[in-house]
Amino acid sequence: FKAPSTDHPALYRDLLRTNRVHWIAEEPPAELVRDKMMECHFRFRHQMALVPCVLTLNQDGSVWVTLVKPARAITPGQFAVFYKGDECLGSGKILRMGPSVYTMQQGKNREEGPKKEDKIEPAT
Repeated sequence: FKAPSTDHPALYRDLLRTNRVHWIAEEPPAELVRDKMMECHFRFRHQMALVPCVLTLNQDGSVWVTLVKPARAITPGQFAVFYKGDECLGSGKILRMGPSVYTMQQGKNREEGPKKEDKIEPAT
């Protein structure tokens, strides 16, 4: 699939899954273990701005990363690096992606299409 422009919604995702995360200070952070989810920031390219996200811990030590705002051009094989303030918490290799913003918009458009109401015939 080649997107028609660099800002096409097909390039944006707000959900991804990593492999088992390598945590630096504590394995995994206490808040994540206790609540099964944790707000933090992440980036997947060295120079990019940090993106607010919510991590959800999976049984196998991998995490689902839900971004507050969809990010562009996330690719499986890149590393997601997690931060709390200035502290780097750890990183995990991106394994798979949720649906693109484009796919989500297509789904919404289909759901909101014209609906034929079933005519109820009077009982005879």
